[in-house]
Amino acid sequence: MRRVPYKWLVATAFVFGLFMEILDMTVLNTALPALGQHFGVGTETLQWLVTGYLVSMAVFIPASGWVADRFGTKRTFLFALAVFTAASAWGGIAGSLGELIVARVVQGVGGGLLTPVGTAMLFRAFPPAERAKASAVLSIPTTIAPAFGPVLGGWMVDNVSWRWIFFLKVPIGVLGLLFAMVALREERADRPGRFDIAGFLSGGAALALLLLGLDGGAREGWGAAPVLVQLGAGLALAAVFATIELARSEPMIDLRLLKDRLFRTGNLLMLPASGALMGALFLVPLLLQYQMGVDATGSGLVTMFQALGMMAFLPLAGRLYPKVGPRRLLATGFGIIAAAQAMLIMVGPGTTLWAVRLALFAMGAGMALTVISLQAATFATITPTAIARASSVFSTTRQVASAAGVAAVATLLTARTDSRLADLGARAADLAGRQEALFAAYHDIFLVTTALALIGFLISLRVRDSDAITTMRPVSTASNADQHRHPDSGHRT
Repeated sequence: MRRVPYKWLVATAFVFGLFMEILDMTVLNTALPALGQHFGVGTETLQWLVTGYLVSMAVFIPASGWVADRFGTKRTFLFALAVFTAASAWGGIAGSLGELIVARVVQGVGGGLLTPVGTAMLFRAFPPAERAKASAVLSIPTTIAPAFGPVLGGWMVDNVSWRWIFFLKVPIGVLGLLFAMVALREERADRPGRFDIAGFLSGGAALALLLLGLDGGAREGWGAAPVLVQLGAGLALAAVFATIELARSEPMIDLRLLKDRLFRTGNLLMLPASGALMGALFLVPLLLQYQMGVDATGSGLVTMFQALGMMAFLPLAGRLYPKVGPRRLLATGFGIIAAAQAMLIMVGPGTTLWAVRLALFAMGAGMALTVISLQAATFATITPTAIARASSVFSTTRQVASAAGVAAVATLLTARTDSRLADLGARAADLAGRQEALFAAYHDIFLVTTALALIGFLISLRVRDSDAITTMRPVSTASNADQHRHPDSGHRT
């Protein structure tokens, strides 16, 4: 390994972790209907397998920087990989849905530390002039895992057991652990500072209460006393969290960075982008398997078209960005996502699966345009010393948006299904009428995700290309200039 440049050893170690994390989510979505049948639960309960993981990630991502500075990046990365791998094995042997949800929450702890710490190690190892190479490394797991995950998960559910969607990640995690132990060097900050325990507790509690309130509101009604208490307490704790973080000289989440116009807009755009995507990817396997009679393997073969769309359009988006800028790419991307979501509103009992595939492929293409633009433009006006803190804010926003998107569509689907069936009245026993009502409930939710994408389109029109001009220069020129101004001496995680 000594003959291999250290930066490539870091990249390889991170690819192990990132591939396992992305594979986890794409495999699970396809298997949700099978898990619902096995445990005898509906979508309002199943969604906590996804939401519990995402909330746990969102809570621990902000703490990742301090943990890595205090205990070292290698030690933190190994801990995150070990927790994620062990929790995957735990999920495979879980005897109840409650135990499986707890395993997923623990898994989120590992995931919340894994990605930001791995990203920090990667960009410390690569000098500024080679950051494009580092980003290219990340495209390997982020395109391959979503393409094969749904198919692999579906095949395992149909032919082996749902438990293997968790077990399959264990050997990948073990190999990653062994490689990282041998290849990585330890790095830590001289003065990590004090852990922001008040911010950690208030922020995590606020997020959990708001998601519980969202879940309860869709099921029990927004005027129910428990729902109002949860939402009120969540909003109050969110205000406390903001007050604490703004008063800290070294906050866990530096909310002051949101004063930067482009950074603030990028985070705002992440809400409809992640919310609409994760919400749709949660719904489509349920629609295919529950309403259209597709088995898990077939469902995976359909949903993989979203990843194929991203894979096909990511290179194009990378070439277009320097020429047309973020504003037009973002607006086009959100417009395509909205059109793709609207196509799903048209899906009915007689719809061909190719219509669903086309909609998902278009959704992936739109996401490629938005992801490239957001990653490139959001940090354009952030100083090098603030990049790590800005990355923590951006990662937290993405996870919160994903968790809220899944929670919202799952609970709204339950509410709209009950409402649509109630509207049938005496016709509820009629099979054709019932099927029509169930499809209509899905259409109602896809209408919501379409509206989310249109909100993203409107917000993207506020982006100014002039703010992101430094990211639109030729790669070699920009990289060399950055290297001349900011030698790569490392930065805080």
